[in-house]
Amino acid sequence: YPTIQAAVDAAEPGDLILVGPGVYKEEVTVTTPSLIIRGTDRNAVIIDGEMVRGNGFAVLADAVAIENLTARNARLNGFYWAGITGFRGSYLTAYNNGDYGIYAFGATDGLVEDSYASGSPDSGFYIGQCYPCRIVIRHVTAERNAIGYSGTNSGGELYVVSSIWRANRAGLVPASLDIELQAPQREMVIARNVIVGNSNRSAPAWALPGIAFGSGVLIAGGVGDIVEHNVIADHAQYGVLVTPMLDKNFYPAKKNIIRDNLVLRSGRADLAVSGPGSSGNCLSHNHAVVVAPVGLRTVHRCGGLNLPLSLDPLAFTALVLLSFVYYFDPPF
Repeated sequence: YPTIQAAVDAAEPGDLILVGPGVYKEEVTVTTPSLIIRGTDRNAVIIDGEMVRGNGFAVLADAVAIENLTARNARLNGFYWAGITGFRGSYLTAYNNGDYGIYAFGATDGLVEDSYASGSPDSGFYIGQCYPCRIVIRHVTAERNAIGYSGTNSGGELYVVSSIWRANRAGLVPASLDIELQAPQREMVIARNVIVGNSNRSAPAWALPGIAFGSGVLIAGGVGDIVEHNVIADHAQYGVLVTPMLDKNFYPAKKNIIRDNLVLRSGRADLAVSGPGSSGNCLSHNHAVVVAPVGLRTVHRCGGLNLPLSLDPLAFTALVLLSFVYYFDPPF
């Protein structure tokens, strides 16, 4: 077929579409379920949007896998799954796209693995508006994005594991917002990642509040998230910050667990919890030098004393900053 779109349109459920080397100046929309679209060479099979076409791939059908190719210069997203059940993205590269790199919205039962995202002015990887999501992101690298991973109102069997998040403006930012349905964000696991140096002012960004910049993990109004066994280092503000979120509605951060992390060399605090309304958050067995407020590890112990005290004044300003300007998550 002369184009990838022509092959996709001719395919039947269960088919494999094999794509040879070349620069394909097109936008591919998939409406046939149960396809595999596979490049023969990850670095030589390139979908180029030339900053005039919306998405590299837009998948609107269940159980579609995309493998082993690159999407660049899309006006919106490199790879996009929306409103579907079942998806997989493996060995993908997304760089210099206009919004997100690899993006799933209202999608469940998915896997993103062994992939790379860079140069996204919103986030490299994004999971939004799903509960329970039943999604795994593993063995990926995000660098030089506004945010490495962002996720609004997503959670429930959602795992971001064994990946590298480096040199973004902010590392991982799961958040509760009214711009999407199914708030609050909840029940996500961030585990065994390397999260370093996410204070890169030269990374592209549409809009990013001051409280998000320079943070490794920012849980904004999340409930029941687990952050464990990560290495988090070299952030201008916070290694891990748990804070409420104020949008049209107020979303306190509750029952989040921060444990067994190595957190080093954060500009303001390695670990911080902010209020008001944040309760039931606990920290245990983290290797961290500076915490905020002072005594945080005593009053927010897992399995022990846990008082609703959150006194860090800068973290408290997250309520104002996050409500005033936040990264945008349009359901494209």
